[in-house]
Amino acid sequence: MSEQTPYIIGVDIGTSSAKTIGLAPQKEVVVGVYQQAYSTRYPQPGYAEQDPLLLLDAVKKGIREVVSQAGRPPAAVSFSSAMHSIMAVDRQGNALTPLILWADNRSEPQALALRDTEAGRRLYRQTGTPVHAMSPLCKLRWMRETQPALFARSAIFPGIKEYILYHFFGRYISDHSIASATGLFDIATLQWSPEALEYAGITAAQLPEPVPATFRLPPLLPAVAAELGIPADTPFIIGGSDGCLAQLGSRALGPGHATITIGTSGAVRMASSRPQTDVHGRLFTYLLTDDVYITGGATNNGGALLQWLVRDFLRMPLTALQPLVEEALQTDTGSLLCLPYLLGERAPVWNSHATAAFVGIRPGHTAAHFMRAMLEGICFALLSIRQALTETAGPVRRISVSGGFTATPGWIQLLADIFGQEMELHQQNDASALGAILLAARELHLPEGDGEGAAAMVFHPDSDKYQGYQKKFERFQRLYDTLKAAGEQ
Repeated sequence: MSEQTPYIIGVDIGTSSAKTIGLAPQKEVVVGVYQQAYSTRYPQPGYAEQDPLLLLDAVKKGIREVVSQAGRPPAAVSFSSAMHSIMAVDRQGNALTPLILWADNRSEPQALALRDTEAGRRLYRQTGTPVHAMSPLCKLRWMRETQPALFARSAIFPGIKEYILYHFFGRYISDHSIASATGLFDIATLQWSPEALEYAGITAAQLPEPVPATFRLPPLLPAVAAELGIPADTPFIIGGSDGCLAQLGSRALGPGHATITIGTSGAVRMASSRPQTDVHGRLFTYLLTDDVYITGGATNNGGALLQWLVRDFLRMPLTALQPLVEEALQTDTGSLLCLPYLLGERAPVWNSHATAAFVGIRPGHTAAHFMRAMLEGICFALLSIRQALTETAGPVRRISVSGGFTATPGWIQLLADIFGQEMELHQQNDASALGAILLAARELHLPEGDGEGAAAMVFHPDSDKYQGYQKKFERFQRLYDTLKAAGEQ
């Protein structure tokens, strides 16, 4: 590749790691990749927290490393980020709380009290975000009710992306895509919702300034530019949320083209030109750009579930996870069925009290059988989201896949067999980071490829297996309803 060929850095601030990719979009050539993991703390049941400084350092290191690998500064940098995080910060920019993640359920009482009221339904229609403990809306209400002194000391309530941008640029700014996942943002007016603000007990001045996903950020603070090893006037595009940018990175903006992502959690999504709120409140509607809306649903239980099975239940090192997955994919579970709601559940049931279960256990079942049942359970949970998506946004005619699970072809094949649809894998790079790169390329009028640089791998469903999985999926749905009715969910 010519030294003159410009490249763009895409940074994806994920739940378990920050992934940084340098890519020359015109030729679709990767010039650098770096991934930095960080841990999550669970100090009490239902809590999920991180140290925001660890994430800030991971983002800085990722940019430095990719610039070093490329041997020259980037033409631009753009950001993707996980959604629904919130923290309290004082007037000097000091964190007063840890970062509270989407998986944190501490505000479940507040969510339950609001969800089925007329105000709750109205807020869902305004914001596109289901009323649930994941949302910053409910977390702020929890903080206001349970920690009033801390709440009163807090000057601003950013998420992780806004916190990092403050340290880079000295301003609290939120892109419309991330803002639309807070439960506080009116997706019609593109402003913070006065009704949501009143419920949370804050003012618009206590939230970051909302801007479009294509917004060009101000120059880097000089000290940060020196730390990153790039000029202070390097163009930075704010970007969007990981879910919405995964749609762009998968080049899945056409009608009926859905994406499935499985990483720590999982999601099924589809793009449209207008907001598509579900009458039953099962799905989200978030903004990518001001004329592209992403409708879908997320499951809490993806790769995090497999890690729990290996590390906490089987008491094995995490290095054993992938070999066990491979063994499981060659195994038949027979009667064993898994309800995978270990971390509660978001779409389509929106039940933070939902629990996991294995049903149909027999003496011959081994660790591989349990892993296989868990893999199937995750796929069934995603299938239930696709059903709701079809009812709300129309038929799903095409599916592209992304996320960490794509490193295991057998899991993609399992998903195809359970859905009865082809699964397309277009690239091995992180789709969210790639989406951030494409967004920056378009905004800065830099040349980009057509996405056809590498032929897609297509996983075709086995019709006989699909028929069997249809019957098992019906059992899966009945199992949740039965356990919920029995008070176990």
